[in-house]
Amino acid sequence: MSQLTQSPMKKISLEKVVLNMGLGKSGDVIQVAKKALDHISGKKSCARDAKETQREWGVRQGEPIGVAVTVRGKDARELLKRLLESKGNQINGKSFDNFGNLSFGIKEHIDIPGVKYDPQVGILGLGISVTLTRPGYGIRKRSKHKASVGKSHTIKNQEAKDYLAKEFGVTIV
Repeated sequence: MSQLTQSPMKKISLEKVVLNMGLGKSGDVIQVAKKALDHISGKKSCARDAKETQREWGVRQGEPIGVAVTVRGKDARELLKRLLESKGNQINGKSFDNFGNLSFGIKEHIDIPGVKYDPQVGILGLGISVTLTRPGYGIRKRSKHKASVGKSHTIKNQEAKDYLAKEFGVTIV
């Protein structure tokens, strides 16, 4: 299908970028991780609680063990450019799923452009999840008359790769 005949409902766009630091323990490290994510994203991060007790790891249900922040809109686009730059604009092909999502990790948060080393924070790793969307995907989330997205309207693995290559200049390895 050419660009002129393609339906506007098939246009792919960036929905959100989620940054996550799973720390596995509570206490001061949660505050340190919040500070790091706030600096990276420019948004306010929040703690994520353990869903169940794990005695072997010393984790209780409801105890904060991670930190996450969700960024949407124009800010998400700018943040994703910086995050991809820290990875050398290369993403592994296995990082894509069959529904328009992409996940990758960064071992040291100071690799991200614009982030300076802070001795109080140290060096932390983080996971990044990127969600792509098309017009009409809101039917999955609305409160009345929820429905699933049709098979022909879901974002395929190759479509997501093509979108990132075209919009962000990413090479798929």
